[in-house]
Amino acid sequence: MRRYTLALVLAAAAVTAAPVESLAQARPGGQQQPQQPGREQAPDSSWNVPQLRLSQQANAGPCPFVKILYDAARYVEMPFDQPATTNVGFTGEIQGVSANCVYRGDDPIRVNMNVLFELGRGPQATGDSRTYRYWIAVTDRNTAILNKEYFDLPVNFRGQQRATVEEEIREIVIPRADITTSGSNFEILVGFEVTPEMAEFNRTGSRFRINAGTAQTQQ
Repeated sequence: MRRYTLALVLAAAAVTAAPVESLAQARPGGQQQPQQPGREQAPDSSWNVPQLRLSQQANAGPCPFVKILYDAARYVEMPFDQPATTNVGFTGEIQGVSANCVYRGDDPIRVNMNVLFELGRGPQATGDSRTYRYWIAVTDRNTAILNKEYFDLPVNFRGQQRATVEEEIREIVIPRADITTSGSNFEILVGFEVTPEMAEFNRTGSRFRINAGTAQTQQ
């Protein structure tokens, strides 16, 4: 199990950063859940994660919204002019994300996260290991990206076609301009680093599941 300590150094502004293009819609049905993160490979897709207990005292306000970016929720290596299961290499999908936070008074918001990845090897995958890359971004609620960090996710399939990896991020620190700035002013998004072709494939809803056994695109 490997843990990260991530301090996102943001400008000490409430929610006044200059607007930029929004990071697009969150994954439909995405939920914010309390969790404890860590990196751990498992033989199946079960995810038994204890909830974080940062403090027994109530926060000054709600936690930031934590979501999976739909366009970057899945990673599929494939020649997109020839979409077929037989042409798929390594694949990945972010199955879930959960978080807990703590802040009181004018303290910064401290967030712990857990991200669950499901990875796969398609017929065209070469080798038994792959290093995926993903990112975590803090945004000023649907407007400005305040900070974005990238992480490597090395996976050894050990001769298997699938692997489950649990990634722990502790802790993300979000400064607040003053006591009136609550966590609901911010979003934390997570996604794979994908090519424009991968993003478009995800955006259209086309998909090859990790354990797909036919050469037919599932809508």
